[in-house]
Amino acid sequence: MLIIPAIDLKDGACVRLRQGLMEDSTVFSDDPVSMAAKWVDAGCRRLHLVDLNGAFDGKPVNGEIVTAISKAYPELPIQIGGGIRSAETIEAYLEAGVNYLIIGTKAVKEPEFVTEMCKRFPGHIIVGLDAKDGLVATDGWAEVSSVKATELAKRFEQDGVNEIVYTDIARDGMMQGVNVEATLAMAEASSIPVIASGGITNMDDIKALSAVSARGISGAITGRAIYEGTLDVADAQSYCDQNSK
Repeated sequence: MLIIPAIDLKDGACVRLRQGLMEDSTVFSDDPVSMAAKWVDAGCRRLHLVDLNGAFDGKPVNGEIVTAISKAYPELPIQIGGGIRSAETIEAYLEAGVNYLIIGTKAVKEPEFVTEMCKRFPGHIIVGLDAKDGLVATDGWAEVSSVKATELAKRFEQDGVNEIVYTDIARDGMMQGVNVEATLAMAEASSIPVIASGGITNMDDIKALSAVSARGISGAITGRAIYEGTLDVADAQSYCDQNSK
């Protein structure tokens, strides 16, 4: 199981939100490239970037920073989400050296877009399913749909989606612990590996996820916990290497 540090980009800075609310953000650094360096030095094997402005605008806003991080660490696999709603955007990010593109809002509103992008860019597409009470939210979590997250996961099973990033919105940025039960339900709903996101606070959460990782959980994204020092990236990855089955 991979420990994947998150760098959320808003107005060019590295921030963390609480429950996805743009007005409830904490700025952790005004230099996202040096923040990436910190997690690389800690031994991370993949980085999770989110263009928060892009998620709301429907197109990349912080693309230059994403490119700068990718160029600084060409060997590091990077996944990016936020405002990815066209083939042109995906192509531009791949050319910039990004490895995985997370399709969120468009996956809910136009599932066939995912099918098409998986064919055009095989091995590079991740679906981001962000849920509130089990229902998928879109547009930077501003809208909650009537679609069940587990049902949508099944819909993509035959498309060649690389992984699903599953976020429990109620837990995100709140430091209240990861929702292991909901994450596991998502992992068991389809054969697509799931990356847990939202609520990871300390090693207890990593241990709880690691214990069930063999049932389809391939990674855990962590943000506020590593910025506030309640979780150490190197320790967490070392634990998973030794204990994930």
